Amino acid sequence: MTFFGPFRASDQFGVLSRPRTRITIGLIPATLLVIAVVHAQDAGLTFSIVHREIVEERLASPPSRNEKRRERLTALFAQAGCTDLAQQEVRDSKMTNVVCTLPGETSRVILVGAHYDHTGDGDGIVDNWSGASLLTSLYESLSSTPRKHTFIFVGFADEERGLRGSRDYAKKLTPAERELLEAVVNLDTLGLDLPKIWVSRSDERLVQWLVGLAAKLNVGVEGVNVEQVGSTDSESFRKHKIPVITVHSLTQGTLKLIHSPWDRPNAINQDAYFETYRLLAAYLTLLDSVWSPS
Repeated sequence: MTFFGPFRASDQFGVLSRPRTRITIGLIPATLLVIAVVHAQDAGLTFSIVHREIVEERLASPPSRNEKRRERLTALFAQAGCTDLAQQEVRDSKMTNVVCTLPGETSRVILVGAHYDHTGDGDGIVDNWSGASLLTSLYESLSSTPRKHTFIFVGFADEERGLRGSRDYAKKLTPAERELLEAVVNLDTLGLDLPKIWVSRSDERLVQWLVGLAAKLNVGVEGVNVEQVGSTDSESFRKHKIPVITVHSLTQGTLKLIHSPWDRPNAINQDAYFETYRLLAAYLTLLDSVWSPS
């Protein structure tokens, strides 16, 4: 997350005032050793989940240099089975966007993005290897069943230097490509807590679908607005009136971790991180079935 700081503590967070979903967590059994098909009967969905050990392995030990992080993300996409993998040059940057395309039955697109670069004294595992590495497991989840939409997974470069990767990606879209891009799901700073939604900068219907699904899956979700704290890659697409939603995990108590020496592996709540992955895998499956921007 591109951090503005510093702010008074009272200015930093706007919490969603409507009733919040607070439900007991139910984890996928840790004894599963392969990709398991999970039937969310109440939600009317069937979606695939990569085993927790694999998700955690992909999260662990991100390289410190951004160039090496890009290489690791590219290798993880290949490991997850992505065969349509590309590097997209970014204006005013030495880094590239990592783009993995998962074709669907139509050319209608849902983009799932997260920045892989980091800054500060820590490992950058929370901000934002937590989001970037999760892209690869979400790809693997969706690739196991037929899809209506084409999904494009993007590891954005240089988010910490003014959203350069996402801004360049959005700017390069042709009018036809922009018309086909129906939604952007942005992942930034996950695993500190159960998932939060940046409600004030997200499409209302995308928020409603996620909150409703979270209730069906017994995953606690809150709305926590962070525009006075920083910015994130979804803003590059929202300015073009593309429906977006940003999922994060920041709270008032965890803000101090961002760009600090405390952004280390032990900052991740592994249970909350895996629950976030489980919810997002189901959410993307649901959007594929029901989402239309109009």
